[in-house]
Amino acid sequence: MIGNDLLGIPETLLPVDPAAAKLEEGVDPRQVAAAAPTSSMAWAVLAEDALEDGLDVEAYAFARTGYHRGLDSLRKAGWRGQGPVPWSHEPNRGFLRSLGALSKAAERIGETEEERRCADFLRASSADAARELNL
Repeated sequence: MIGNDLLGIPETLLPVDPAAAKLEEGVDPRQVAAAAPTSSMAWAVLAEDALEDGLDVEAYAFARTGYHRGLDSLRKAGWRGQGPVPWSHEPNRGFLRSLGALSKAAERIGETEEERRCADFLRASSADAARELNL
């Protein structure tokens, strides 16, 4: 953890996700997720692709998996349930993208409370991520 927000809560910076390099190389996200199921980025990409294809239930499942894997990673990195998770730190983006995709998928399946909770969580974690992900 490095830096603080206005309330003095330290930023959480996740370690590099080796699976992200595989995705950048063009490896199929399903293969990446199967080989590295703890990778939030792999699940985020699967969720975003499913949203693009109109596969809302699948997107929800992929995003929820990425979100929970991200929470596990955040906790291991010292996160205590609140505080900034900056978009500017590339390894944080898998979690943030999963959270954004979960909000969008929840909206599509009519789970309004979940959609709002996730959007609020994203904005509280990283205003930059919320802007980048249009939430």
